[in-house]
Amino acid sequence: MCRALRARHDEVLVHSGQHYDYDMSEVFFEQLGIPLPDYNLAVGSGGHGRQTGEMLGMLEELFSEIAPDVALVYGDTNTTLAGALAAVKLGIPVAHVEAGLRSFNRSMPEEINRVVTDHVSSLLLCPTRVAVAHLAAEGITGGVELVGDVMLDTARFFADSVDSAPVLDSLGLTPGRYLLATVHRASTSDSPERLAAVIRAFSRIALPVIWAVHPRTRKNLHAFGLVEALEAAPNITDVPPLSYMDTVALLGSSAGLLTDSGGMQKEAYFFGVPCVTLREETEWTETVELGWNVLAGTDEARIVEAVGAMSRPASHPDVYGDGHAAEAIVRALERRFAD
Repeated sequence: MCRALRARHDEVLVHSGQHYDYDMSEVFFEQLGIPLPDYNLAVGSGGHGRQTGEMLGMLEELFSEIAPDVALVYGDTNTTLAGALAAVKLGIPVAHVEAGLRSFNRSMPEEINRVVTDHVSSLLLCPTRVAVAHLAAEGITGGVELVGDVMLDTARFFADSVDSAPVLDSLGLTPGRYLLATVHRASTSDSPERLAAVIRAFSRIALPVIWAVHPRTRKNLHAFGLVEALEAAPNITDVPPLSYMDTVALLGSSAGLLTDSGGMQKEAYFFGVPCVTLREETEWTETVELGWNVLAGTDEARIVEAVGAMSRPASHPDVYGDGHAAEAIVRALERRFAD
């Protein structure tokens, strides 16, 4: 996104510091060639209210100082919500990338962030037709643009740069003969019962499972006394969070993905990899409707059954655009906010 935007306009990049671990933040700036942030708020971790409130105050001061023409916010994090609220209260228009996504589960903090951000935004940049329809159902039709998915832009841009051999060799893996797993959502990682069920399910899978363990999840594995159960499963290899390149390399060569991540569900679809989602709902409903994704929740039996039934459907349409979403977003910004 930065490449397309900076080719035609000035951009001030703000990093909230919500994700601050090297493996969850800095490595992505390095590998993806993202410019260093002009400002880093270094907010760190914390409860949703405290974290959002701290960012809101800092962003209000920053926006007042730099007076941007528009605040471009991404996704559904606490940073997204804080940026949108700080801007709109100062009369600065908000443009939301990934607008219109809905899981219809209001117990998810991300769902609240999405809904509120969409309803205060002047420009709603939707990745799919389904997202456009969701907004229309909520009475939002003005300022809505179908632009495609910026994650597909990234995947296609770096696809030729990915060499899967080093990471597969380091883990002793054979292409197509293992599964990749990620678990990070609070609904799973903060529940000892659900996290234990996931471990039991993974341990019953015939293929090796490479589990990239999020720092939050690893902390809870220790807190809940589940490390022994994890180590007792000979087919599970737990590794630290992966860089983008290693993630793509492992995902693209895998037999399938096990995840509760919204972004990873999409990336599996991009690379034609079957996915089992460890949630009861998804904002990326296209992947389910097209047969590439199965919702299994955290039920042990359902996860094992879904893995056993994994397949690659014949149909794989370009529901997330043409890989040029960033350029479409820049054009939409120019149309909406041109002087």
